[in-house]
Amino acid sequence: MIREPAVAGTFYPADPVELSHMVRGFIDAGQSSTTIPKAIIAPHAGYIYSGPVAGSAYRALSPLKGVVERVVLLGPSHHLAFNGLAASGADFYASPLGLVPLDRDALQQVIELPQVKMIDEAHQPEHSLEVHIPFLQEVLGDFSLLPLVVGNASPTDVAEVLEALWGGPETVIIISSDLSHYQPYEIAQQLDSKTSQAIEDLDDSAINHDDACGRMPINGLLYLARKRGLQGAAIDLRNSGDTAGDKSRVVGYGAYLFSAQST
Repeated sequence: MIREPAVAGTFYPADPVELSHMVRGFIDAGQSSTTIPKAIIAPHAGYIYSGPVAGSAYRALSPLKGVVERVVLLGPSHHLAFNGLAASGADFYASPLGLVPLDRDALQQVIELPQVKMIDEAHQPEHSLEVHIPFLQEVLGDFSLLPLVVGNASPTDVAEVLEALWGGPETVIIISSDLSHYQPYEIAQQLDSKTSQAIEDLDDSAINHDDACGRMPINGLLYLARKRGLQGAAIDLRNSGDTAGDKSRVVGYGAYLFSAQST
């Protein structure tokens, strides 16, 4: 079974040549960093809005091509309410750039956990995971994927899953989230600055419902990063008023790197 793209042609180009060119442009223009991340947080809006910020996070993954074999990708559910984390029964996730195989071995490591359930309905319309696939294909080339849509789940629920999948250099973790939504530009800057500081401080208690749509996977990563002694660093923080939208109602975007060493 193939999970077909739901937002190709709307959130990003459906034409593979145009898509590859756009994604490569975002990555090449991204902020540079010497950090080699174990995990990143990157946004998931339409590419014209959040692509420049996502490019900074994915540029940091570029040195890992040929090293990373498995991507664990978590994002929030925008369409279906449920408890726990939803796995997919698909064999492949498709994008205009080709097929990515799902990692059945990785799924077996977590499917017995009570908070992990097989819910394909959570994956079919969900853009929060899909928009990352072309970036991953462009940066990493060949890899297997474990996509998980996160519903109502505690930081410890998410952290337990991530802990089981942590692995070594062959595994990278991607958390998909935007920040504040539909605030005036200056208010969004203030709110997102506070959220960004909480992320860098690994403070999962400080990020609330209106601060980030992916707060549940974010908070799970922060909980585990603190436990494992990782450091978090913001590499880009902007909003749609900075990229492609007007400044009356903006959405915030941040790119963050988590590693065992400082930037």
